[in-house]
Amino acid sequence: MLNQVLEVSDFVALVNQTLDYAYPEVMIEGEVSGFSLNQDKFVFFDLKDSSASVGCFMMVFQLKVPLEDGMRVRITAQPKLTNKGRFSLTVRQVVPVGEGGLKRAFELLRAKLDREGLFAPERKRPLPPVPDAIGLISSESAAGAKDFLTILGRRWGGVEVKFARVQVQGESAPDQIVKAVDYFNQLARPVDVLAIVRGGGSLEDLWAFNTEPVARAIAASRSPVITGIGHQDDVTLADLAADVRAATPTDAAALVVPDRRQILSQLESARGQLARHIQHLIVGRRDRYLAELRDGMNRVLSSFEQNLSGYRRSLMAYDPEAALRRGYSVLSKNGRVMTSVRGLKAGDTIKAKLSDGQLTGEVTSVHSQN
Repeated sequence: MLNQVLEVSDFVALVNQTLDYAYPEVMIEGEVSGFSLNQDKFVFFDLKDSSASVGCFMMVFQLKVPLEDGMRVRITAQPKLTNKGRFSLTVRQVVPVGEGGLKRAFELLRAKLDREGLFAPERKRPLPPVPDAIGLISSESAAGAKDFLTILGRRWGGVEVKFARVQVQGESAPDQIVKAVDYFNQLARPVDVLAIVRGGGSLEDLWAFNTEPVARAIAASRSPVITGIGHQDDVTLADLAADVRAATPTDAAALVVPDRRQILSQLESARGQLARHIQHLIVGRRDRYLAELRDGMNRVLSSFEQNLSGYRRSLMAYDPEAALRRGYSVLSKNGRVMTSVRGLKAGDTIKAKLSDGQLTGEVTSVHSQN
């Protein structure tokens, strides 16, 4: 091999084969320098430390976080010798490292997505009061997922949970989370709410939820999204893109479903209020009906008394005793009241009834007016 003469292209291929065998993948930390974007497709930058620098290349779709000069990052890459004889690292993944680098990457991406309106309050959707089906995206072994399911069952048992198991930390976590959201989006019947949860950790542990693809996937979800990531003080880009942010996985479960004990208590209270309201209506209507009945009876009695008074006056007008008191008398012959002289003749005995007694007399003459 030492005495073999190679063409330049053969030499480049041989070196790359050697590199592939010896270093199929390397992880390097350093400071970004000379960052540039070419044709919105290719990313170029140098990775340097105090005494050395190496060129890096990657496709723009592989860049999950924004970069700028001076940022400290960890790259996963493959060493390559280009056809022009330049040594380069073909980068597959870039992750900011250190508290400062992570926070700077977070702020850069947050500002970019905020300008696009991804976090705007007006695009937030409310959660359904009582969901029938919940989509859960988390790690099966994560304490956060277990806490979420425990609280969910305790508060409102029987709800359907479709669990998409993903990694929530590490290089493959962002892609898995995005694919899980896409899976729920493609269901014929979408879930009522999508919950993305994981327990606490450092800023680096939670970095999968600060990547651009994850934030965009959450914002584009067909179903309302609630996140419960980390602890109260942990705010990720996924939280900002979600419709509802819960402080922890436990709080997320409490926001997704109501507490059946509280609902039962409210129903019992409402039942009591309804019963009292119905009783009040019954008593009120009964009293009103009784008052109307009493008024009606008073009107009938008043009318009856008026009629009775009229009848009494009419009867008094026809009372013979009253006529006698006014000076009239009643004549009778043989016990029969005489109303005409035609039944009398001279010599008949008649009786005259007056107001204070009666007398007997004899008819001496009869004169008819007709």
